Amino acid sequence: MMKICILGHCRHGKDTLAEILNERFGMTYISSSEAANRYFIYESLKDKYGYKSEEDCFDDRVNHRDEWYSMICKYNQNDSARLAKNILENADCYVGMRDYDEFIGSKNLFDYIIWVDASERLPKENGTFNIPKNEADIIIENNTTLEDFTKKAIKLGFLLFSNK
Repeated sequence: MMKICILGHCRHGKDTLAEILNERFGMTYISSSEAANRYFIYESLKDKYGYKSEEDCFDDRVNHRDEWYSMICKYNQNDSARLAKNILENADCYVGMRDYDEFIGSKNLFDYIIWVDASERLPKENGTFNIPKNEADIIIENNTTLEDFTKKAIKLGFLLFSNK
């Protein structure tokens, strides 16, 4: 199966796209936050914030976005593609990469870079996301309804996975 990276600002529909591609075309995916939490963040933060489980830590990530971003950058310090390589060992798609250095170091691992854009209805993210939109191979708009986005996602899936 091909390898894909799905990018975009917070809450713009990256995970929704991955879920649709998974359900319709069998593409497996792991989000950056999910992987980082599993590999190193939960163990590092559980005592600091009193988390009882990986799920508690994951659910609270929105309150510590800067800290998570810094921890992922540190994890990738000696190999900017480290997290991407870890994810791609277990999945076809990496959802939610946030750092440009990581992107540059790992973009050759992906067949397609897809950007999900809902900027007409949601704000762009500042601070913990610095990958430019023009780095994407494909841009999928998510500015109307979930039904419209689902149709676009399925059409994209047919284009990507037509050899299946």
